[in-house]
Amino acid sequence: MHTVEDLQPKPAGSEERGGAGGGGRGVIAQEKRLSQQVKCELYNDNFQNFKRYNIPRAQLVIADIPYNLGVNAYASSTEWYIDGDNKNGESKKAGKAFFNTDYNFNIAEYMHFCSKLLVKEPKETGKAPAMIVFCSFQQIPMVIEYGKKHGFMNSYPLFFIKNYSSQVLKANMRIVGATEYAVVLYRDKLPKFNNHGEMIFNWMNWHRDTTTPKIHPTQKPLSLLKHLIEIFTDEYEVVIDPCAGSGTTLRAAAELNRHSYGFEIDKKIYRQAKEIILSNIQPNLFLAGRR
Repeated sequence: MHTVEDLQPKPAGSEERGGAGGGGRGVIAQEKRLSQQVKCELYNDNFQNFKRYNIPRAQLVIADIPYNLGVNAYASSTEWYIDGDNKNGESKKAGKAFFNTDYNFNIAEYMHFCSKLLVKEPKETGKAPAMIVFCSFQQIPMVIEYGKKHGFMNSYPLFFIKNYSSQVLKANMRIVGATEYAVVLYRDKLPKFNNHGEMIFNWMNWHRDTTTPKIHPTQKPLSLLKHLIEIFTDEYEVVIDPCAGSGTTLRAAAELNRHSYGFEIDKKIYRQAKEIILSNIQPNLFLAGRR
């Protein structure tokens, strides 16, 4: 198990504890929280088997489901050709799906198990859990429909704007895509919402991630994942990614002092995620202890 221990120094000297009174108890409580270890665990298994791992329920489930592109996964990308040049002929990725699971992903099973992964609906307002599903534009109605069938009666879309496009081969033929999509789903009460007094639009900039190694074809930028996790969770709450892929969701959560758990059935991607993405995670010491 990857464990991230918060190493922020504790106050020196007994006088900072404040002796008796609320101030002293507050500092001691804060030190206790700072001593917590942030858990970050990726399992080489299907999310349907989550019960065998005895993981806690999540405040936020966030996942990127297969886009059902099939053999056209690389159709508009330069990766279709060797070294990105059509003069060199087609590459091994031509006419291939991203993964074999792209053909048999079951959205109904996904929604059923995700409903079990989230914490129960609280009585208080402002504390309800949420699920974020990245999907294609065409899949948005399907995600909303199946969400309702499994208790997620409310939702709203998110739009992500890029300043680049992977559809290079179509650039001289038509307007190319430069957007990504997701749906926020929740049961009844509005989810926890950390906006810090600022208005958050339903569209966000999608900045290319040039620092995190890319090990998965649909890997999401670390900064974007962090932004979403900060909005819908607090420190030391749980984030689960049922289709973890590269593990960037888990890393983003861990760096923000959130516990994170994920499932990835592809052994090669699982090993790469453990060895490349989820190694040497550093907690955010500036966040620790802040609510």
